[in-house]
Amino acid sequence: MRNEELDVSPDKRPVSPSAERNKGPIADVLKRVLPNRGLVLEISSGTGQHVVHFARMMPHLTWQPSESDELCLEWIKQWIAAEARENILPPVRLDVTELPWQAGPAAAVVCLNMIHIAPWSATEGLVRGAQAVLGQGGILSLYGPYLRSGVHTSPSNVAFDRELRSRNPEWGLRHVEDVTRCAALHGFGQPELHEMPTNNLSLVFRKH
Repeated sequence: MRNEELDVSPDKRPVSPSAERNKGPIADVLKRVLPNRGLVLEISSGTGQHVVHFARMMPHLTWQPSESDELCLEWIKQWIAAEARENILPPVRLDVTELPWQAGPAAAVVCLNMIHIAPWSATEGLVRGAQAVLGQGGILSLYGPYLRSGVHTSPSNVAFDRELRSRNPEWGLRHVEDVTRCAALHGFGQPELHEMPTNNLSLVFRKH
């Protein structure tokens, strides 16, 4: 999120153009797969736009934003203050690699556009942390660009992957199969795959 050029709202909130574009389609998937009640822990909440939108669209759930970045935590507070929704908790500092997480228990864990801009150890930490905070049947929902069967889903994703790896060799688009194997090692079943706009995917895992 810090690597994207942000806009600014009239009341000085940071606005991610990509978050504005994808929040609707992501919410549509979440409305189909999330439980009817409980706490949803969002990992790497960025500006806070997503969690505010989801809380508005799914008021029957309690939403817990989190971030490892101090500036992002301030942005999230701005968005929460502007919305004043009772079903959003104050953001917590959370680094997925620092286990155990100081969060949960949760009915679901949602993580959007994180694992390709972090080392693989972050994916492992995310899955292990989700295993610890979720009960049986709990949901782990991931969104972003992926390779499927070793193949990029579009030329734009090839270029994006190349750009990420040029910035940090440990970054890059992940293989659906690698993420699925990691999830299986930590008690999750095969994912539901949802095709998303702009060649992205939502992967929805359920804990055994």
